[in-house]
Amino acid sequence: MKITVEMSLYPLETEYLPIIKATVDRLNAEEGVTVKTNAMSTQITGDFEKVTNLINKEIKSAFEATGKAVFVCKYLNGELNI
Repeated sequence: MKITVEMSLYPLETEYLPIIKATVDRLNAEEGVTVKTNAMSTQITGDFEKVTNLINKEIKSAFEATGKAVFVCKYLNGELNI
């Protein structure tokens, strides 16, 4: 099954941009998914297992890199042309 997830990361740190950039860079390096980033969020499209595992890994990485962070994710059971 293909899915699309819209994800936003809000590190509760003064220096939040490096944390966001590192997360987006890791997402873009992942093979087998399509990633599109804009000023408000990042959309990830691909196989359900691949996308959900990738998001879980990135949430854990961001939580370990910062004291506090908020993730907002919206899941669509289907593939959007992003």
